[in-house]
Amino acid sequence: MKNVIERILNLLAFLLTVERPVAADEIRDTVAGYDRDNDEAFHRMFERDKDLLRSLGIPLELRFTDAWEVDQGYVIVKDEYELPDPGLNDEERAALWLAAQVVRVGGQPSGPEAILKLGGASMVGAGEPLAANLGLAADTLGLVFVAIAERRTLTFLYRDSERTIRPFGMRHQRGHWYVVGPTSATADVRAYRIDRGSSFVTGDTADAFDRPEGFSVRDALPNAPWEAGDADAEVSIAFDPEVAWWVQRQIPASAAVTESEAGGLVVTLAVANVDALIGWVLGFEDKAEILSPANVRQSLIDRVREGS
Repeated sequence: MKNVIERILNLLAFLLTVERPVAADEIRDTVAGYDRDNDEAFHRMFERDKDLLRSLGIPLELRFTDAWEVDQGYVIVKDEYELPDPGLNDEERAALWLAAQVVRVGGQPSGPEAILKLGGASMVGAGEPLAANLGLAADTLGLVFVAIAERRTLTFLYRDSERTIRPFGMRHQRGHWYVVGPTSATADVRAYRIDRGSSFVTGDTADAFDRPEGFSVRDALPNAPWEAGDADAEVSIAFDPEVAWWVQRQIPASAAVTESEAGGLVVTLAVANVDALIGWVLGFEDKAEILSPANVRQSLIDRVREGS
């Protein structure tokens, strides 16, 4: 499917830029994605692509390529395809393109066809856009938002256990959405990644709790990924001198740090998400070692063995 979409967009961009009727053979030789070695395969692909463009409401027409009206080619009539020119300058078009790429609904960025309709060219990037990923289930975000706005409890499955929290707020940070709040059994505010939860259900009663005055979701969210979760571990990690400078830039101010004579570090962290911590430690390869507790150290060893 990805190849089909890329080929369709290549065809659409080509026909919009040449601004003249183009014969099928020229399309075959110019547009990336078409089989140039097999006539039957090309015609089969091209016929499907034409039908798809027309089903999307794109006015693909056959017109004569010259005044003698001998050969015909394909053209997209811009007046029937483009939206009325809103008079955007280059900077405004660039800002619009960036805005279309930044927010994802359903996990996907906006395609370039909307910008083409506004008379702009598709910008070339590295492939992966800047993005605030709204996740594959945007309706879940709506449900969480309702629970926060109406002050209803929120029940969901998280790491194979059921949680019921009083949701004080939600926020997007480091590419993920979090909901924060205390559970029904404790006053400790914790943060939960929404995409790691499932089966979200709001409580039946509105105004079931009061959010503390002056509460800040920003302050409640963890500064490090291993601080988001409901585990309660204190983990000590030894780092070699070569990476000590980089470790000090990443650990929170609350971490206990001891420096060795050689310049290495032993860092003790409060950990609420062991998996996230292990992923972070693995990034240092053999320059880091979990010292304690034993079960977290063993989890790191098991992860390394699984990957080898």
